[in-house]
Amino acid sequence: MSKLRQPATAAARLRLFACGLLLLASCAATARADDAIVDVHALPRLEGAVDDTSRSDRYRAIYRLPTPPAATTVATQQLLSADGWVRYVRPLEERNTTLNYKKGKQGLSVSFSGSGGRMDISEVSYSPLRIYADLPFPDGAADIVFDETRPYLSCIVPSSLDAAQALFRKEMTAIGWQPLTADAAARWPNADLSETTPNGVRAFYDRVANDGPRRQNPVMLTLTRHGDGKTNVEIRVAPFALPAQLEAGDDRAGLPMPKPAKSSQSLGSATSPSRQAKGAVIAELPAVLAFYTSELPARGFRIDAAAPGTPDEVTLKVASAEETGTLKLSRSYDLTMVELSMRASEAALAARAKAKKDADDRFMADAAAMAKQVIAADEARRAAQSGAMSDAPVRALPDNPAPIALPETAEAVEFDGSQGRLEFNSGSSVKALAGFFRSTLKAAGYREAPTVIDNPTMAHLEFSAKGKSVSFTIMQMGPKVNVTADGTGLIAAAKPAAQAAAQPTKEQIKEQIQEQIKDAAPLEADPSSALPVPKERSATSLSTSKPPGFDTPVRLQLEASVPAELGAVLAFYRAELAKRGWQEKAEAAQVSADKARLAFTSPQGPAQLTLGRASGETSINLVQKNAEAAAKAEILPKPGQAKLMLGNIGEADAVLTINRQAIRIAAGTGSPRTPKGPLLDLPPGKYRYEIKIASRAPVRDTIELGAGDAWGLMVGPTGQALPLPLY
Repeated sequence: MSKLRQPATAAARLRLFACGLLLLASCAATARADDAIVDVHALPRLEGAVDDTSRSDRYRAIYRLPTPPAATTVATQQLLSADGWVRYVRPLEERNTTLNYKKGKQGLSVSFSGSGGRMDISEVSYSPLRIYADLPFPDGAADIVFDETRPYLSCIVPSSLDAAQALFRKEMTAIGWQPLTADAAARWPNADLSETTPNGVRAFYDRVANDGPRRQNPVMLTLTRHGDGKTNVEIRVAPFALPAQLEAGDDRAGLPMPKPAKSSQSLGSATSPSRQAKGAVIAELPAVLAFYTSELPARGFRIDAAAPGTPDEVTLKVASAEETGTLKLSRSYDLTMVELSMRASEAALAARAKAKKDADDRFMADAAAMAKQVIAADEARRAAQSGAMSDAPVRALPDNPAPIALPETAEAVEFDGSQGRLEFNSGSSVKALAGFFRSTLKAAGYREAPTVIDNPTMAHLEFSAKGKSVSFTIMQMGPKVNVTADGTGLIAAAKPAAQAAAQPTKEQIKEQIQEQIKDAAPLEADPSSALPVPKERSATSLSTSKPPGFDTPVRLQLEASVPAELGAVLAFYRAELAKRGWQEKAEAAQVSADKARLAFTSPQGPAQLTLGRASGETSINLVQKNAEAAAKAEILPKPGQAKLMLGNIGEADAVLTINRQAIRIAAGTGSPRTPKGPLLDLPPGKYRYEIKIASRAPVRDTIELGAGDAWGLMVGPTGQALPLPLY
């Protein structure tokens, strides 16, 4: 038996192998050419066209011409028409300047613009359009309106009613449609194939061609006499094939909008004095009307009265406990147009304003109490850290870029000789650093002017000599002391630094990080964390910022430390954030061997991930912002700008000078007495500011504001200010 089966098995295998080759050949042929997509690089062009190869690709051809766009547009239309392309307009897009064309089952989009800001040179762009719902364009048709994404066509043909009927019967059959039979129509209980139309004829067609997963519904062809021997044509999805019961889609301005909708838009929000939802719904008007007469009462609205209407237009009066408005439904093409407009009553607006004020009062009272606690704790912490620091004298730094002596304990030195600015951190105490500058500057011929700020956690020093001056602010900042200085005594060209060690190339850094990822075990995410963080961590904290009267945070910040290589942590976050729908901005990525900074767009708003190396671990700082919540709280910065909110929890008024602006901050600003502090819109950058309070010496410090950031600056009783990230 085995000898008899062996030839049969071999033959079966040969047949299977031949079928596999046939399948591969057919797939290769499909991949090589898609006859539904036009080759835009083979289309005709006007004489003198010059290709823009830097921006063209397989599915886009761009070329320039030495003529104005208006003249180029007319000439291109004539050129494409002569090549057999027929122009059409999409429903509701009559004012769109982009031109759409159809030729057979291929579509084309053509756009025109000036080139390089010059309007004497034209730029023409060809892009293919896929025709998902093919319908015939008769020769000589005018006023063509067509939607390539669903079966819709309207036009005027230069033929009699009978001739047009015969033409469409032939053309529809040629492209894969056939007359709808009674048996096929039985799938729709409301189908009536005997339906007629005044002054015309009506026919129904079913799609028999294989359109893949995009199954087409039956269509209704309506022909009516236009006059002068012409015929009006409309082809649309048969009404009985459209949904009779609609479901709610995404709200617009907090108002219901049914689906499916071709387009929708909104004005205002659920909390605005007035709001509006508009849309174009792919359904019959009675179905849309039934949706709203059911959905609106379910949401607490009542329908008071209906204005006299027509089969193609209905207007309803709508009201709720706080709002009144109108719902207008009308027909355009095969769409039902929706316009739902609501306006809050004066009593409702007054109640909202009071509720918001009460919420603001509670928020600012909590913020003031928290700020006082933070300031007190910060002062206690500084005193404790200051006591742990060494007051031992320090020597001068041998390799110094600045024109004055710097202590050997200086770290992260930033010196700008052109602006006369200096900043660094140090492990020495405030007392030791103040003594160092007093000693070295006295030896350099400077004289010190007395100031009132000279304590274990902060000192302000002023020096001058021969028309030059230098001002220092030495402040305890956690385990380090921060020193900032400016003045004419620092204006000088930076001294040449020693030859820096060779830095690794981008390719070497990439290889190093890939090796770290390869060698390390994958990190596992903690499912209980609001923002992703590895389970394998030595420390973590999550902070939130909430606007007044809102429960939704406008800012989430996660800080953590993980005993893993930077490359492994970077790979963890790229994978985890992608799972949450975050999109990385590749052009903003900054990655080196010991630090990384990535920017993302999350579903709620912008976000940023910063990684670093410290004490053999990778530090994590992940910030996510909620743009919608910030806009409602009126703290959303303008595009490309930063916003600064000022407060003063002291007992005396303060004057803050920043960016050449002097702003008076009344005592108690940021408390229930006066919750709204001054708001400043500033360009991103690092700003020095000065705070003056009567009977106290001025306090100077710096704050760095990034584009898109919002910060609070709360002035304390001593004149020192506490920066608080808001957004």
